Amino acid sequence: MTSSFDSLVRELARLPGIGRRSAERVAFALARKRDTLLEPLIASLTDLRDGVRLCRLCGSITSPDADPCRICSDISRDTGLLCVVEEPGDIMALERSGAFNGLYHALLGRVSPMGGIGPADIRFSELEERVYGSEVREVVLALGGDVEGDATASMIAERLAGRSPSIKITRLATGIPAGSAVGYSDPVNLKRAITGRQNV
Repeated sequence: MTSSFDSLVRELARLPGIGRRSAERVAFALARKRDTLLEPLIASLTDLRDGVRLCRLCGSITSPDADPCRICSDISRDTGLLCVVEEPGDIMALERSGAFNGLYHALLGRVSPMGGIGPADIRFSELEERVYGSEVREVVLALGGDVEGDATASMIAERLAGRSPSIKITRLATGIPAGSAVGYSDPVNLKRAITGRQNV
């Protein structure tokens, strides 16, 4: 194989959910179908690089000319409710459920002691700034139901409650299967989970 092909495989394999074998299949497809796959992909990636960024407040996807994003800028939303999620895709999933009318905060990761990821490696300090510098009365923890999601939720609840006992901290109720993530849940179950959230 050429060095450029090997380089593409390495970069593709760094993407979430794509292993070495899948990366090779994608790379072969791109090499075979340059006009129908490769060129449009290059154009889309260039557009993504130039036309997409993360919202400075919530961490969701937005455009350079709309920062803060449309959700953070929407005056009809309840600014006293702040929903904490792991990734921007979780915000999109919760929005599809139609059950939440507050604001969001994407951590862009989660605490993983085994992986050496602590609070400093995610957007936790930004979360603290938002909570203590605003009118937030409830923080909803919409994190995955696996060990790392639970560890992240516990850490956030402990630290926020320690600094401001008046803030209510809740967690999604039924609807998120154990070991699953918010972004993979369907709108009906997410709506149930938001509506039936419980105190932490």
